[in-house]
Amino acid sequence: MHATTVRAPAKLILMGEHAVVYQRPALVASLGLWMHATVRPRPKDGVELRISGWGHSEVTSWPAIRAYTDAVRARWEEYAANPTAETFARLRSNEPTHLIKIALGEAARRAHMAPHPLTLTVKSDQPIGAGFGSSAALGIAIAQAFLKAHDVSLSPDALFDVALNIERRQHGTPSGVDPATILRGGLLWAESEEGALTWHPVAARSPVLSDMRVFHTGSPNESTGTVVDAVRAQRANDPAAFEALLNRMETATRTLRDMLSASEVKPADLVDTIRESEACLEAMGVVPPAVRTHIRAIEARGGAAKISGAGALTDPSAGSLIAYHPDPETDIWNDLSSFSEFDVPLCVSGAHSIDPLHVHG
Repeated sequence: MHATTVRAPAKLILMGEHAVVYQRPALVASLGLWMHATVRPRPKDGVELRISGWGHSEVTSWPAIRAYTDAVRARWEEYAANPTAETFARLRSNEPTHLIKIALGEAARRAHMAPHPLTLTVKSDQPIGAGFGSSAALGIAIAQAFLKAHDVSLSPDALFDVALNIERRQHGTPSGVDPATILRGGLLWAESEEGALTWHPVAARSPVLSDMRVFHTGSPNESTGTVVDAVRAQRANDPAAFEALLNRMETATRTLRDMLSASEVKPADLVDTIRESEACLEAMGVVPPAVRTHIRAIEARGGAAKISGAGALTDPSAGSLIAYHPDPETDIWNDLSSFSEFDVPLCVSGAHSIDPLHVHG
């Protein structure tokens, strides 16, 4: 066993969130906010967890991690068989190391090995609850660091399966878009083919992608799983209206893909496409009034904005927000001054190992 650090990017759903859960396409990009996980040999027994930024550290054991992982797996199987608010509530945990233990346990299970004592250190640039896929990035960074430190190599499909199982313990029945994007990096087209979600790289030729700005409106009151369940209930109440929304979202998502693949884009067309996607998300009830107010102000001045990710059911925040205006010199960004902006690149590389000495903070 040797020291290894893996860093995993964030992800940003440009268009198609929620629709992708119902076998409709989504366009997703990796985002240059990084989750770092460093695994080092520990000279004495136990597993030491150091979570920088969360103010948490503890020492546990591999038997305890395996027992925790197995117990949560059993609760997830209960939820998958009977997806109700009650079974979902039993799945989640407020324990700060919930996903960390699961990531270690699931990686060790797939490696079919007796793991060594180790120290795991986690550091992150990614805000929690922003729609940036921080839970998937956390699971992937930890699982890959553990496997690489033990010189275990998995196929891309096997690694995705590990990452998806980790993500399920947090979000119930996720689409798989988050771990797929974080593992692969770049710009991805996610689409259902013969009942299974597949991913294809998209060559972004249009420079307009760099004109999109990314904000964080604040962490939502509700978890991703809770919002997804609320949307599922809306679908059950009015299947025909919901299907019409999905059709509109799919058209907008395909239009955006074609725009980004083209060398030239008409700004007015991009504004219309972003507005259409946002209108569908609002119809689904996942954009709370406070965030809608900011979006209306941007639209009134010729721009467009949409939430990215699950969104929220109640005020005041809804996670991440994408905004665009045809005039890069516009001062409309003052309307979003209460939000945090992330001036980081899109379409960065997927999760990969780096020298542990290069991790700071």
